[in-house]
Amino acid sequence: MASKSDQLLIVVSILEGRNFPKSQRHTLVVQAKFDGEQLATDPVAHKEQPQFCTELAWELDRRTLHQHRLQRTPIKLHCYAVDSNTSAKESVGYIVLDLRSVQEVKQPPKWHPLLSSKYTKLKPALLLSMVLENDTKHPPDQFKAKKAPPRPGSPVLTNLEPAKLEAVLNEEEGYHQIGPADYCKDMFILSVTVAFANKLEQLISSSTKLASEGSEFFFFYSLLDNDVTSEPFQNLLSPNFEPERASVRIRSSDKLIRAFLSQQRHLQIHLCCGNQSLGRTDISLAALVKNSVDLSKEAATIEGAFVLQPPNRTKQSLQAVPVDLQPSVGVAVTLRREDVNAELPALHTEIRGGFKSPVKKTPSVDDRPEPAPAMARPRSPSPTHRSPLRPQDSPSLSSDSQHSESEAESLPEDAGHAEPKQPELSAPALSAAARDIPLENEGDVLASSITVSAPKIAIPASAHHYCFSMDLRSIRDLNLGFPVNCMLRYAYQFFGSAAPIMTNPAVEIKKNTEVFLPQSYCAFDFAALPNQLQDTFLRVPLVVEVWHRDPSSKDILLGTSSIQLSHLLTSEKTRFLGQSGQQHWRQTYSERLPVIKAQRSNEKVAELSYVAVLEDMGVVKAQDILISESSLSGNRVHQKTPAPPPHSGVEAAAKSRETLEYKAALELEMWKEMQEDLFDNQLKQKELSHMQALAEEWRKRDREREALVQKKEMEYNLLEEQLQKTLADLEKREKTLAHAEMETQRLQREMRAEHEFSMRELQDSGRRLREDCAHQVELERLKVRQLEEDLARQQQQLTEAEKKYKQLEKDFQQYRDQQNTRPEIRLQSEINMLRLEKAEMERKLESTTKSKLHYKQQWGRALKELARFKQREQENAMIRLKKQQQELEHMRLRYLAAEEKEAVKNEKHELQDIRNELNRLKQQEEKRTWNEPACVSLNESADDHLSRLLEERDTLLRTGVYTHEDRIIAELNRQIQEAMASRAPS
Repeated sequence: MASKSDQLLIVVSILEGRNFPKSQRHTLVVQAKFDGEQLATDPVAHKEQPQFCTELAWELDRRTLHQHRLQRTPIKLHCYAVDSNTSAKESVGYIVLDLRSVQEVKQPPKWHPLLSSKYTKLKPALLLSMVLENDTKHPPDQFKAKKAPPRPGSPVLTNLEPAKLEAVLNEEEGYHQIGPADYCKDMFILSVTVAFANKLEQLISSSTKLASEGSEFFFFYSLLDNDVTSEPFQNLLSPNFEPERASVRIRSSDKLIRAFLSQQRHLQIHLCCGNQSLGRTDISLAALVKNSVDLSKEAATIEGAFVLQPPNRTKQSLQAVPVDLQPSVGVAVTLRREDVNAELPALHTEIRGGFKSPVKKTPSVDDRPEPAPAMARPRSPSPTHRSPLRPQDSPSLSSDSQHSESEAESLPEDAGHAEPKQPELSAPALSAAARDIPLENEGDVLASSITVSAPKIAIPASAHHYCFSMDLRSIRDLNLGFPVNCMLRYAYQFFGSAAPIMTNPAVEIKKNTEVFLPQSYCAFDFAALPNQLQDTFLRVPLVVEVWHRDPSSKDILLGTSSIQLSHLLTSEKTRFLGQSGQQHWRQTYSERLPVIKAQRSNEKVAELSYVAVLEDMGVVKAQDILISESSLSGNRVHQKTPAPPPHSGVEAAAKSRETLEYKAALELEMWKEMQEDLFDNQLKQKELSHMQALAEEWRKRDREREALVQKKEMEYNLLEEQLQKTLADLEKREKTLAHAEMETQRLQREMRAEHEFSMRELQDSGRRLREDCAHQVELERLKVRQLEEDLARQQQQLTEAEKKYKQLEKDFQQYRDQQNTRPEIRLQSEINMLRLEKAEMERKLESTTKSKLHYKQQWGRALKELARFKQREQENAMIRLKKQQQELEHMRLRYLAAEEKEAVKNEKHELQDIRNELNRLKQQEEKRTWNEPACVSLNESADDHLSRLLEERDTLLRTGVYTHEDRIIAELNRQIQEAMASRAPS
């Protein structure tokens, strides 16, 4: 677990905004996202200058921060306008903050404009500041009383449901806890080991290149919500990665961890290339606890080779693979108690401490492998060259042999720099070392000229340790008529390495586009004097070459760009803390430079963007550095000794060999021979290494070709089987078609015969119809002739009959005239006239009788209607009378007795008038009744008059309207009596 001083907080302060439009129905919210964790501010009013005044913080350690800086993990701030009515969010814009610019020294806030802003005309911006703070947490009270653990069989233990168990991270102690803290007394270690992989080339199509520098493959899985990746490898035919184990400490109990693992889903291990999953396998964690393994004594293990299944979207494009050629990955999953020393399986032969995480690096993963080597330092995205300050970190031959064959062919002039057996000293370090080598005697010099050991050089006390990093970010504004596969290359011998630095792989650039360069970051560690560094940066620029890589021909130099490193010395210095806690200085400079064409010095080809960083680590502590033989072969220092005087000729010859000149010449010749031998040995070693590299490349290509041939052969076998099935189907279809064709021909013949037969029948029937029609026409013509003859004959008979009729009519007229003159005939005619008159009279009598009956019916109806009207009038009179009585009742209380008397008098007058009127009517009625019998006696007989009166009285009584007391009935009775009285004397 990291110490307290290593726990940091990244604090982003969102202070205020400007140039926002005013909106009443919206509020502004800023959401910040970093490392998969999202934080948000409180909603503020949507006005011109919104005041946020909010700090957002993320907790992490220094190691994780360093990894995020290497990976350039951004902090992305999204500004949203939230509708207060519908709660709908609409993006206003976003800001991307670079994590590498965060410092522990508080910087003044800066205005950051919103990118992709919704309000393009106003250009809104946010006032932000970022700072890196130490996370000082107060430790919890250590003397707090703890709750006693429950007894076995208590209801608390029985109420725990497996579905509610979850792994909770304890960052301070570095473990995951499963279950309540009172029951978690044991520490367990859950580890996953990815050991090997086979037949991975079956997961991709045969048209894809299996081994290339641009594509890296790795295994990915999630262990308790912590993302884990294996070491990347580039060749699917022979995956070259060391077995890695990722372990997680778990605090729980035996029952709880078994219940937790039984409900977990499968552990999915993916084979990935970038962000794409090529295949996956599922491993059931519940199988760890299914077997009856006592975790207190031994470890529960699941191991084996698990088959990788391609994703659903690529299953259709891949052919079916036999069982022996299916891709697989060797995985071992182990669960044990922390105090049990479990023997690892056989496939755990090599263990690398710690596990890498992919793009997401979370500090929550507490990886503690058993007695562990330290976690491997995270790899930078591009090679890092180190100076001889750390000779143990010098790169081996295999690390530089990873360049592709195309690079070796396209840049043959750099072959002499491709074998860094010993790291070369920087120029200032060599010059300082040459001055400080101590002088030895002659014998030592002669001995050292033959067997030279690695001497040491002394670095001046004033030399500083520098770290220079160059990031070639992007290239744009291409001014060529064809797309370019761009690759950048540069070398700066002052940094201690003459080998060129190249971006890889080559990227395609077109007109009016900007392309970010892959693997363009490189860092150099070296020691130099400050004035020497300043002088070199002022005099020697760093030249970046832009090459066009053509696979079919030699590479083409498009242009160069000179970077003046002196600008870096004049930039602003910032202070930062190193790994040991000391303060160091950093200078950063970024710029866009034109790329000048190689042939024409004034024509611009493209524009290059770069960022250079120089870090001053302070004075170098180590003063003695080992150097190689090659670097000291030209720096030998010999001590001069005085020559003895000559005595004789032989002695003079012998003494002449002892002179300094002779010894110097002899030593020079011996040194030349030794250098020739060393050069021959170096050439042989280079030749051997190149031959071995070529042989290894040939074997690798041969294996790749064999795998491709096997895969192609398998695919061709599958295609052959499919073709055979298709041919069999085609043969069946051809037979079916031939049979159908024969059947069709037979049906055509039958249809043709039927058609001919039907045509013959139609012709015969048409001929018969024509003959029948002709015969019918002849018959009709004969009939017409006969009818015409009959018509002429009938017309002749008619004329004869008319003549006869006229003659007979004349004879009848004569006979009638003769008969009319006789008297019997005249009488008979009168009788006939009388009969006609009688009939006419009877008809009139009948009509009169009918009209009389109709009159009686109408009279009865009228009487009934009159009775209804009379009854209705009586009812109305009664109603009116009742009303009048009520009114009179009311009036009786109001009026005086005198008025009542007056009313009685008036009523008497009215009664008197009524009597007078009745008497007058009686007189008129009597006159009318006396006149009516006289008229009746004149026109009708007495019997008829009496019967009529009786009939009228009975008719009126039958209606039910009149009674015997009514005046009209009494009058009818009187008339009846008078008629009967007048009838009696007669």
